[in-house]
Amino acid sequence: MPRKPASTLLTSLGFSRSVERIYERLISQSGRELVSVAETLLRSPDELLADVEPLRAEGIVWLEGSRMYVAPPVDAIAMLLATQAEQAARSRDRLAELSHAIPFLAAGSVGPGPGEVHDVAPIDGELSSGGSVFGLLHALITQSKGDLLWLRPDQWRISREESITKVVGEVIASGRTSRAIYPLQALREAPKTLLARAEIGEQVRVLPDLPTRLLIVGRSHALLPEPLGFADEPRTLVRQPGLVEALSLWFELLWERAAPVPSVDRGDPRPDLHRFLLQQLASGAQDEQIARRLGVSLRTVRRRVADTLSELGADTRFQAGVEAVRRGWL
Repeated sequence: MPRKPASTLLTSLGFSRSVERIYERLISQSGRELVSVAETLLRSPDELLADVEPLRAEGIVWLEGSRMYVAPPVDAIAMLLATQAEQAARSRDRLAELSHAIPFLAAGSVGPGPGEVHDVAPIDGELSSGGSVFGLLHALITQSKGDLLWLRPDQWRISREESITKVVGEVIASGRTSRAIYPLQALREAPKTLLARAEIGEQVRVLPDLPTRLLIVGRSHALLPEPLGFADEPRTLVRQPGLVEALSLWFELLWERAAPVPSVDRGDPRPDLHRFLLQQLASGAQDEQIARRLGVSLRTVRRRVADTLSELGADTRFQAGVEAVRRGWL
């Protein structure tokens, strides 16, 4: 019976033997030009980058300009173990959330029994499908009063965007206000959309991500997908005052957490990255999540986090969040 190859630290953490071998060959090459390292390993620069992509994804190998750097074994193992610990903690939290949700699985069939309540009336609103979504939005915006509050996770990808922007511009010109929250990815995918909305007078902020589309018109209407998400239909149109107010309060909480885009009026849509990073630290986001949301390398995020902790005189991320709040930075 053939013997199973003994596991090493890197292979036990999920890397293949080929990745481990190239890592061992790269350790002595740290700090050299990428082209020179590739020549030493008899590869083209593109081939070498493809080979080390798993290591780059974990921040063990990185580029600074034209030079390649490699974390020494002790640091590399520490990074990988930290990542594994973070993933395990997230899995534990998800399982805990699921266990807490089990008692609610049967809640959908629970209701008041005969004689338990009186004067029952239907909630004001309806669930609908079909028809013209633009027509519904146009009617809601133009035939109602009050300011507009938007969660816009993906609407720039929809063909009606230009028409909606025109309608919103006319409403703002009449003296009403429009505030919209976008996901951070909109700064990369749709900067022209944000600029167009800012040019008509809309106030724009960003969050790492958004859970659903939402439009609130004054105190009278709220429109959102059913269930929550990014679909046009089915959709729920709510006119029940208490529900509209609750959704408005939720929007205001998100607005306070969202980062402004101070340079959007100058044609360069970039967020307040310092405030964004502080928000992420305060919320407990992991480095990998922050890197994806900002579109930067894991090493860059870790360097910025270390600089922020030092600036605030904090030893932990939680302490950094508390200190940032105390100083009024958040």
